[in-house]
Amino acid sequence: MKVAILSGSVYGTAEEVARHAQSILEAAGFEAWHNPRATLADVQAFAPEAFLAVTSTTGMGELPDNLQPLYSSIRDQLPAAWRGLPGAVIGLGDASYGDTFCGGGEQLRELFGELGVREMLPMLRLDASESVTPESDAEPWLAKFVTALKP
Repeated sequence: MKVAILSGSVYGTAEEVARHAQSILEAAGFEAWHNPRATLADVQAFAPEAFLAVTSTTGMGELPDNLQPLYSSIRDQLPAAWRGLPGAVIGLGDASYGDTFCGGGEQLRELFGELGVREMLPMLRLDASESVTPESDAEPWLAKFVTALKP
C-alpha cells in the first residue's frame, strides 16, 4: 500500500515526526512517500492509497507556510480519486494556546472529511509543553495506524 505523508512544519519538529513515521511505515512493508515541499501534482503522481498528515500549528491555529499552498490546491480541486481512502492526522502544538491547540491538525482533519478520506484513528495531539521527544511519543499511535492499514 502506498502511503502519502503530508507535512507542515515551522521549526522542523513536525517534519522530523513525518520522517520517523515514514521509516516506521516502510519497516512495516508500506511504500511511504514524504516531501515537505510537495505540490498537488507531486502527490497525485505518487498515486496514494492512504494518507498520513503531520503538522504543527502557527499563529492563531493556522497551518505552517510550507503546507499552505498544498492545502489550498487540495481544497480547490478536492481530488475525487481520494474519496474513501484511509488516513489519519498527527497534530503538534502547545496546549497553553488553549482553543487553537493543534489547530493546524484540525484543519487537515476537516479537509480529509471534505475529501471523504476515512479517519482510521483519532488525531494524535502532541503537546510541545509536555514532550521533548515527539518522534518517540508518536510511536505507539503509529503502531496502531500501521495495524489499521493492514488488510
